[in-house]
Amino acid sequence: MEKFISVIIPTFNRQLHLKKAIDSVMTQTHAHFELIVVDDGSDDDTAGLVAGYNGDVVYIRQGNKGPAAARNTGIRAARHEVLAFLDSDDWFAGDKLAKQLGAMQANPSYAISHTQETWFRDGRILNQKARHKKNGGNIFSQSLKLCAVSMSTVMIRREIFDAYGLFDDEFKCCEDYEFWLRVGATQEFLLVDEPLTLKDGGRDDQVSSIYRTGMDKFRIRAIQKILGTGRLDPEQAGLAFAELSSKCRIYGNGCLKHDRKEEGRYYLELPGLIDGSRIQDYEKN
Repeated sequence: MEKFISVIIPTFNRQLHLKKAIDSVMTQTHAHFELIVVDDGSDDDTAGLVAGYNGDVVYIRQGNKGPAAARNTGIRAARHEVLAFLDSDDWFAGDKLAKQLGAMQANPSYAISHTQETWFRDGRILNQKARHKKNGGNIFSQSLKLCAVSMSTVMIRREIFDAYGLFDDEFKCCEDYEFWLRVGATQEFLLVDEPLTLKDGGRDDQVSSIYRTGMDKFRIRAIQKILGTGRLDPEQAGLAFAELSSKCRIYGNGCLKHDRKEEGRYYLELPGLIDGSRIQDYEKN
């Protein structure tokens, strides 16, 4: 595996946090990388901040299209075969790239890896629940329940995108959840079992806050999409359908509770519509 890495940071109006993210890449012990910042239509001075790095950072500006499209822009622009991603309000431990690339070089059968992460809120370390700890190997089942891979922990060989496509930019959030389902159905993940990524949470500008009430809709849509591909084996299809049913029930009942009756009925009825068509097809194969 080559030693050069393309690191991609998508950003939107994160000038106050972006410098910490960029600096965490620029000070890596592994010096063989390019850093690409994709500005997804910011109206702050993100451009001025990046210009201060005197050309050491590749800056690409585009109209506001969402995080999936911004990452895809970075992937297309990247010059190297190994790619890493960093959200603009997270940062890397100083030896993150060196340790993760070394692990992938020592385990060449893996085309994708991720690490543990440390969570902060208001400057204090948060204790993560057991279900948020990262796992290696076959993580498809875990990925159905929640987003089992954090974008800022990932290192991916380009062959993954060649084989599975890019992020689905029709997803305004949970595009990572959809992608890990797509890849995790047939690929195993290498876990570097150290907290090499640091994450700051609890702010109103984060996607998880902006789409707090709508994230389950996008996850339901992601499961619908993977079921519709016909690529899951019968066991995976059964697990996916069970999780879809659970999420539809929870979301649908929530809609009814908040007097969104038409939307609630739609989601409560959705699993039955899929069950009669897709699942039977899987059971025949």
